[in-house]
Amino acid sequence: MSDEHRLTELDSGVRIVTEAMPSVRSVALGFWIGTGSAAETEAHAGLSHLVEHMLFRGTERFASVEIDQLFDGMGADLNAGTGKETTSVHSRVLDVHLPRAFDAVADMVWRPAMDGELLEVERQIVLEEIAMYDDDPQDKVFDALGGAVFGDHPLGRPVIGRAEVVAGTSAEGLAAFHRSRYVPSNVVISAAGSVDHDALVEMARAAEAAGTAPDAPAPVLDTPDMSTARLAFIEDDTEQYHLTLGAPGITRFDDRRFALRVLDNILGGTSSSRLFQAVRERDGLAYSVYSFQSLYARAGQVGLYLGTRPDNVVRAMAVVAEELDRFRADPASAEELERSKENVKGRIVLSLESTTARMNRLGASVLGDVPLLSVDELIDRIDAVTIEDVRDLARELLAPERLSAAGVGPDEGVFRDALGPINEALAVAA
Repeated sequence: MSDEHRLTELDSGVRIVTEAMPSVRSVALGFWIGTGSAAETEAHAGLSHLVEHMLFRGTERFASVEIDQLFDGMGADLNAGTGKETTSVHSRVLDVHLPRAFDAVADMVWRPAMDGELLEVERQIVLEEIAMYDDDPQDKVFDALGGAVFGDHPLGRPVIGRAEVVAGTSAEGLAAFHRSRYVPSNVVISAAGSVDHDALVEMARAAEAAGTAPDAPAPVLDTPDMSTARLAFIEDDTEQYHLTLGAPGITRFDDRRFALRVLDNILGGTSSSRLFQAVRERDGLAYSVYSFQSLYARAGQVGLYLGTRPDNVVRAMAVVAEELDRFRADPASAEELERSKENVKGRIVLSLESTTARMNRLGASVLGDVPLLSVDELIDRIDAVTIEDVRDLARELLAPERLSAAGVGPDEGVFRDALGPINEALAVAA
């Protein structure tokens, strides 16, 4: 733990981590819960997301409208999000309002009402959200890629869940799911800004929920089998083909994650990156083209996305194949490496001028058991990345036989024909 942060663990297992920023008058507060779509069985697919919605539907002490009025009256933000491995509820308030905000958020997290009538309304909202995502080809193509890379493992399922699960879960079943995940040992409270650590610890101790032992332990899922590259295609009458490539990556505990961030920047993470310059700026084959990385506890993913018109699919994928071949052979010049490292360092430092960004880093790191490095330590790790580090990662992670593909568009044959230069096995697969 860096000297910049303070961490306390209560007897119950709740962890409180803070970072004081004396120059500001606000506090970013977050409750981080170790549950997300990757910890769901098939029968529970989407319940983490549905629970997140229900937290805002009120508690025994606060009706939903009272929560809205409370935070509006403080001029405060209140929001939440569900991911593959975490759920977070977060707020940003003036420091004088922190006790009131903490009291309300803690009640939402520990004691949501889970009322049957309220659930009927909220499930309709979530079903509308699922329908909205189903209408968006960019969302659909990434869901398809997840299934191609991770197979039938929960990491390959959409975070938003399945409509049939959302529609069919009872209030009692959702309450049981909440009790099995929202337990003290699975919760981290993080705050950054004008915050007193000891005072926040006392707030957490006072707000601890009684009787929050789980009904049954949450499932511990195996590492996904990612040994086979797969192809997924969703036929849709779109103006563009939405095309993705993906491969198994590294976990969030892998020390090579710093080199991977530099690699991602060079390949497709910036406007000066190789993919952006070749596909968009030189050949005009796409408006949107970029690479990405995702790191989880037991697995990871690397990949890229582009959207292009039907006439350009074959040519665009040929350009991508050429750039991947060149990247594996020669991933960075000295100038590219330096520019990428400075970009990564700049983004880290600039983002950490935000109380919310610092709170997010604290909560996600402690909940995910990732060491909380100081800014200077992060910069040192980035500076230590060499061309050889990037080359070794590129050749391992982006090897052609490891690349899965997913697409959304009018004709699977067009997509499959374009994959020959990328991974010939996918192009010829039945």
